[in-house]
Amino acid sequence: MAVIWGLDLRDMKWGKFKSSYMFGNKDYHLRRTKFVVYQIAMIFCVVSESVGTAALSDYVDQQERIESLHSSASVHNDDFVGIASYNIFVGIAVATIFGAAFFFDLFFPERYEPPRIRWAWKISAVVVTIMTLADALALTVIVATGNAWVSADTEDARMIAEEKLNPPLVYRHNARAIASVVFLWLGLCGTIAR
Repeated sequence: MAVIWGLDLRDMKWGKFKSSYMFGNKDYHLRRTKFVVYQIAMIFCVVSESVGTAALSDYVDQQERIESLHSSASVHNDDFVGIASYNIFVGIAVATIFGAAFFFDLFFPERYEPPRIRWAWKISAVVVTIMTLADALALTVIVATGNAWVSADTEDARMIAEEKLNPPLVYRHNARAIASVVFLWLGLCGTIAR
């Protein structure tokens, strides 16, 4: 097998995914804690991203539907669309950084890392944590206080007001938006802990 960057690829084995290896092995300092925290950060941020993407898709579909049925209507939901898009970016960034750390610690726990690489890991973790904090604060404020609104001429406005809109225009009434916020805060706890 090959050796890449000083890492012997023979160490990559399916057996290392067993819980007895990940959590039962006490050979390395804080090994179990690291794996739990990595998984909390990755899983909750990715779940927040996924649920937020579903809510984003609902609002984009709603906008297209209303604007196609009512010629004078414009749906204004850019605040949620923007923060949900940023939430997708943050979820991918967390999964990339902490996922890579998870696999390196799982397969190559005894690897040697030069000081520059250790600094790169630390800087990446701090940057991703700051991004996640900014995302959590902005998403919380937008979902808690924001709402989409529709501008239209009088006749279209009356017709739109009679429709039962799904998702609701008030973001805090959307269960998916609320769930995205909750999971993001849990993921933020994992990123801060790591």
